[in-house]
Order: sequence, then structure tokens, then C-alpha cells
Amino acid sequence: MSGVVGVVGRGPVNQLIYDSLLLLQHRGQDAAGITTYNDYFFHTHRGSGLVRDVFRTRNMRSLVGNSGVGHVRYPTTDSAENADEVQPFYVNAPFGISFVHNGNLSNWRQLRQELFSIDRRHINTNSDSEVLLNVFAHELQRVANGGDLTAEIIFEAVQAVHRRAKGAYAVIAQIAHYGLIAFRDPNGIRPLCLGSHDTAEGKEWMIASESVAITGCGFELERDVAPGEAIFIDLNGQVQSQQCTESTQLSPCVFEYVYLARPDSTLDGVSIYDARLKMGEYLGAKLAKKIRLADIDVVMPIPDSSRPSAMQLAAQLNLTYREGFIKNRYIGRTFIMPGQAVRKKSVRQKLSAIPMEFKGKNVLLVDDSIVRGTTSREIVEMARSAGANKVFFASAAPAVRYPNVYGIDMPLRTDLIAYEKTTEEVAKEIGVDGLVYQDLEDLEQALRDLNPAFDRFESSCFNGDYVTGDIDLEDIDRAD
Repeated sequence: MSGVVGVVGRGPVNQLIYDSLLLLQHRGQDAAGITTYNDYFFHTHRGSGLVRDVFRTRNMRSLVGNSGVGHVRYPTTDSAENADEVQPFYVNAPFGISFVHNGNLSNWRQLRQELFSIDRRHINTNSDSEVLLNVFAHELQRVANGGDLTAEIIFEAVQAVHRRAKGAYAVIAQIAHYGLIAFRDPNGIRPLCLGSHDTAEGKEWMIASESVAITGCGFELERDVAPGEAIFIDLNGQVQSQQCTESTQLSPCVFEYVYLARPDSTLDGVSIYDARLKMGEYLGAKLAKKIRLADIDVVMPIPDSSRPSAMQLAAQLNLTYREGFIKNRYIGRTFIMPGQAVRKKSVRQKLSAIPMEFKGKNVLLVDDSIVRGTTSREIVEMARSAGANKVFFASAAPAVRYPNVYGIDMPLRTDLIAYEKTTEEVAKEIGVDGLVYQDLEDLEQALRDLNPAFDRFESSCFNGDYVTGDIDLEDIDRAD
């Protein structure tokens, strides 16, 4: 998972990109980078850590130019961060391209071999983003054939990328001397949206992973980038767009709505906050059938992303809602921490219980999801230690039983607590008196209630149905 941003401004854009990356920090806390373009030169600074730690005043001063791209990331494996894989990436031919990518290619190994044996391009990391950059660069060079670039040539190169690449990709690239190109995979798995801002000198443009990065910087959200679409913004701020593939479907990753995106964002026409309220409504209806409501004294969210679902569930069922956990906001999101031991240790650092809210009560804890179970188990133990009589648990998402191959760190089935387990067995594993999962049909319907235009959803981590149609779970297990 990553956050990407690109800006074409009327003045220096370094501060704008920095501010937008702060607003996307939740999408990746391991590394950050910015590249700006000015006078035929790219200016780059990138490094491991949070945005506020990577960039100092001296770094910002060096990022001159009126256009550029930025990136925050975390690795989609449990391996340590490789400094060579911190984005933006760069290739000098053709024209010079600086490139940021959110998502994951499912056929990157095949593409890497093709780049070496056929296209004669060298890949120097194990990053699928570098593979995708070189595929785009090769196709751009092939189509341009030694001539100048036009929007039509760039769009033709994107069409070729769509034919070759499989998986999830939301891309922004700065092409030296020409402008920004942004495009989204034909299934629209990862989000990408466009915003603008009027100045005395003319219109400025921003493209970002989430709308909060746009509106939070004073821009107006224009629209989402459509699946398969490419948008080209030249250095004068002129915008052209084109659909670059014949077959598309709007199939966003449901985990964006469950957990990944900020509640103040809007993705593909759906408010994340409204989506989580809807999830709470459907979850409440199921909970009332599974657990005797008289046995629940209080409903509590696991901060922060489950709060809207928990509030709506409590209101719908006329149950008392309380905040029983206090979150330390200086600890990173445990879901995206690289390693089980680190995740387990960080739970107690991140959350602390208020004993008076638990003592002698039957508590229903509501969380957005249960992935590995580490966080859930620790939180249940905290609730019991604080004096809870009984602890029930409700998940706003279904049981996670399959790996995600499109950019979320769920690489192995055996890492997932629900793999080959019943709901009762998971309940025993995390130590609760009762467990209720959201039904997948209800989760998807909650999103369709807010936007009927969704064609389908990328819900593979719940049902094993991968929208690109090229995934073999046995191959994934062998590769990892």
C-alpha cells in the first residue's frame, strides 16, 4: 500500500507535495520521497521514515520547480525496507521520467524477464514499481520512435502498458519537459482522483490517491480517474484525458473502504465515513440475530477506523456507546508494521484501557477487521485485565482467509487467523465469548447503497476471487 501525489502548479510545488504527503501518511509509514522538475533537471529527496522525519529545511529548499510527484509507502512483504526501493523511481530514457506507483503487479516476474530478454532494459531492484516504470518507458520510446511527444503518443504508450501489465496500479509520472501523466488500471483496484485550484496566474492541478490530500491542501475535488483512463497535464496546466483500454470495470478494493482510506476521503463517489456507517448498520442487523442484546452492556470501538461502524451499530440497537481505549497517536498503524513480534509489542504501546469503562461489564468490541489476530488477541486481553466480565467481538469486515496480491501486506494464507478456521475457532483463538463477522454480501451492498455504479469489488482477501483472473494461490504459497 502506498500514497501517491502529483502537482502541476503556477509556483513552487515542494510545500504542496509535502503537505499532501502528510495527509496520506496513513497509507505508508516506512518511506517517503519527492521529485520536482525545473529547468530540464529533476530534483529528488527520499528516505526511510515518516514524512516529517525524511524532509528537513535544506531538503525542501533543494526541491525547486513548479511540478513534481511524491510518494509514501510501506513494503508489501515482511522484509526490511530496501533504500533502493524508495520512490519516486527514475529512468533517463526516453526523455527522463520520474515515477510513483500505488498497487502491485501480479505478473511482475514475467514482465521483468521480458524487459531483460526482449526489451533490453535492466531492473536493479525487486520492486514491481520499477518493472512498471520500465514497461511504460519502453512503450513510450517505441511509440515516440525518436520524435517529440504528444498527448496522443503518451496515451498510446499507456494503452500498451494496459495490454502488458496485470494487477493493481495507480500511477503518476513526470516526463521531463512535457508534464504529468496519471493512469489507473482497467479494474480501478487502487484509487486515484483529480483536483484543481484557481490562482491569479492560472489553474493548478493535483492528482492523488485520496481526496483528502486534494481538499486538505485547498484544492477542489474534480473527479476520480476512471479505470483504464489516462490524464495528461502539460507544464502550462492544459489537461487532456483519454480512455486507454476497451474493457474496463469499476472494481475497487473493498479494504480501502473498510480500513485503508481516511474517513474524510471520498473514493469513487463514496464517502469513506458514510461507508463505515453503512457497514455498522448491516453489522448491527446480523449481530442482533447472533448475540442476545441483553447480554451487552456497552459497545466500544477499537480506535480509529472502526469508530463510525461502532457508533452506528450502537445507535441502531439502542446500546450504550463508550470509548474504552485511548490511542497513542505517535505509534504507527499495527497492520502495516513489518513483523509479527513488532506488531504484538506495539499494540500495548498504541492503546491503553480506561478501567472504569470495563470493570464488571459485558463489552462488545467493534473493529474494522481481523487479519492476523495479533491486535485482536492483545486488545481482548487488555479488556479482561481492565475488569471486563464478558468480551464479545464484532468485525465490520468478513473473515480474511486469502492473501491480497494487489498491494496489501497479506502475503500468506497461513499468516491469517481465519485460514481454515470456523468463526468459533477464531473466537477461541482471540479469547472472546462471542464473535460476529460481517457477511461479504452485506459489506458489498453497503457500498452499492452509496454508489450503484460499482461493477464488482476486489474482495479477494475474503472470497479468493481475484478480479484479474491470473492468480494461482498455490503459486503464491510457493513464491513466498
